[in-house]
Amino acid sequence: MRIIIVDDDTLVTLSLKTILENEGDITVCATGSSGREAVELFREHRPDVILLDIRMKEMDGIMAGEEILSFCPEARILYLTTFSDDEYIIKALKMGAKGYILKQDYKGIAPALRVIVSGQSVFGQAISEKMPLMMGGDRRISSDYEDITDKEQELISWVAKGLNNREIAERMYLSEGTVRNYISRLLEKLELRDRTQLAVFYYTSMRG
Repeated sequence: MRIIIVDDDTLVTLSLKTILENEGDITVCATGSSGREAVELFREHRPDVILLDIRMKEMDGIMAGEEILSFCPEARILYLTTFSDDEYIIKALKMGAKGYILKQDYKGIAPALRVIVSGQSVFGQAISEKMPLMMGGDRRISSDYEDITDKEQELISWVAKGLNNREIAERMYLSEGTVRNYISRLLEKLELRDRTQLAVFYYTSMRG
């Protein structure tokens, strides 16, 4: 797996590079310290994942992510966040980032990268727990989406709260296969790309 790390704190960048390259299956092909560098490095290296800080001078991580996705819609962006980044996290959700993980969670970064490369999205547990508060708590279906059933609405809410298929299956008394089928049908019905966009739908298209 080839990745790029961009963070304006050089110590963080070097620490992450050392930790991740010790994993054996991760190669850090470049590092940077600004949003502008992130865009340039992505154009040059086209990594499997770019690990991107949010708060940086000149161009922040959100602006950099938007520019990267404008010329490479399939780009996988994993954001490093802090507890005070709520507003930025919401913007990143709407933009289509693949994951969000706390900077402090060093042990969780390598597994998160692997999950993203496998085609899934990652929400750190702390961030998933904060989302209902950031976005307004429990929500109900908007009248614009009357074709979504109560069961589908419940499933969307569990996806938005960061649960995986097994955990959703346990809560809804369904098989994991049935949960996968529900999610596939919902993505098709709502013309969404993945679970991240389904979570965004829950928090932006459904009323509190």
